[in-house]
Amino acid sequence: MALLFASLPLASHAADRCEVGIYRLADGEDVDIGPSDNGTLRWRKLDGTSGALRQAAPGHWQSSYGWTGRADGIEVSFHACPTEGLHFGGLAGRRLPLAVTETRFVSRGTTLVGRLLLPPGKSRVPVVVLVHGAEHDSARRFNYLQRLLPSQGVGAFVYDKRGTGRSGGQYTQDFDLLADDAVAAMREARRLAGRRLSRIGYQGGSQGGWVVPLATRRAPVDFAIVSFGLAVSVIDEDQQEIALEMQLKGYRPDIVAKGQAIGAAAERVIASGATEGLDALDAIRARYRHEPWYKDVHGNYTWVVLPLSRQQIVAKSGAFHFGTPFHYDPMPTLSAVTVPQLWVLGGMDLEAPSAETSRRLQRLIAARHPITLALYPGAEHGMTEFEIGPHGERLSTRYAPGYFRMLADFARHGSLVGAYGQARITRTDSASTTWRDRHSDRRVTEKTAPNDALP
Repeated sequence: MALLFASLPLASHAADRCEVGIYRLADGEDVDIGPSDNGTLRWRKLDGTSGALRQAAPGHWQSSYGWTGRADGIEVSFHACPTEGLHFGGLAGRRLPLAVTETRFVSRGTTLVGRLLLPPGKSRVPVVVLVHGAEHDSARRFNYLQRLLPSQGVGAFVYDKRGTGRSGGQYTQDFDLLADDAVAAMREARRLAGRRLSRIGYQGGSQGGWVVPLATRRAPVDFAIVSFGLAVSVIDEDQQEIALEMQLKGYRPDIVAKGQAIGAAAERVIASGATEGLDALDAIRARYRHEPWYKDVHGNYTWVVLPLSRQQIVAKSGAFHFGTPFHYDPMPTLSAVTVPQLWVLGGMDLEAPSAETSRRLQRLIAARHPITLALYPGAEHGMTEFEIGPHGERLSTRYAPGYFRMLADFARHGSLVGAYGQARITRTDSASTTWRDRHSDRRVTEKTAPNDALP
């Protein structure tokens, strides 16, 4: 999850490359072309297939399979910029004419930059507000769901969170502040969509999984979607990642426990801003640093401090301070959310291990909370499937089949119907309506919604 590391009009901002957009091919399939790193592009289809594009000649690109770097034989050519068409693997395609509105809006005195994308036409559509993860990048540039959802008839509102892209303010991991920003984005999306809006809700990936339920409690929406998020604390995330990584490497439970003890010492130092726990960290590192398994103690952020000397940790402590609520317990908020929630998790997710989160969500489902849990057994963080490379590394190959369709269906209906690839779906039965009716007095309103307290 990489945890550590009155509206005003905005002039239209062109994409960083004119090729970026979503195109309908002659066979009826849609292919999204998005920006990537180092001058490359990435294509994605609604079935989850994907590849990297590297320019071979002006206007001509060659594809490689997933994230593996292996050529897949697909060649892509674009019409001259500004392009409205392409040829993808021998099929002609035309850019879908999405209705795009750029905007600025204000949250807690900070100006944020956003974009509403609607399917063509005048029909009423649901709108999904895309909530940032922990990344520092511009969501307006890199969040491909802003195009994949409208291609399925669902609107999307994407915004650069504070301190990223063109938005103001400082980068933060303060979930309380980020939830208020998400609510401000939702209200702006509602305003811009106007009469075309049928339903509105959030989708948040990774760290956004902590933010979305908080935002859902602060102003009325129709649904909430969490992708590869967590129903445990930030500290628990690090502990669970250490355990899962060491278990997958075959270590015995007693060795795993020692790795988690090292993590606990590192977590205390990081959570305190290096004002507590330095002696204990030095002691446990001295005790175990020569053990053959020590090198495999990683976690989500424990690995950041383990190689550093005490002096280096103190000197760099400011770089770890983003206002992260390390001990925040999301369960009280999840228990209070009354709108339909969809949680999509990967069974092989190392960055946000899903086992305990799944157990907690299943308990809520058993208590008839309006939650749908979709677990893709072979997917990792980002909902991608993978193969193992020559050095034991994971190489993503594609997105889990059915994932993109699942997001759009839930935005339309607040429920899922049928199968979505290999997803194992657990949902509240029809009695969930009775649960919502019994708890209708707990539903918040725009006027009275309190801020959920953070520890």
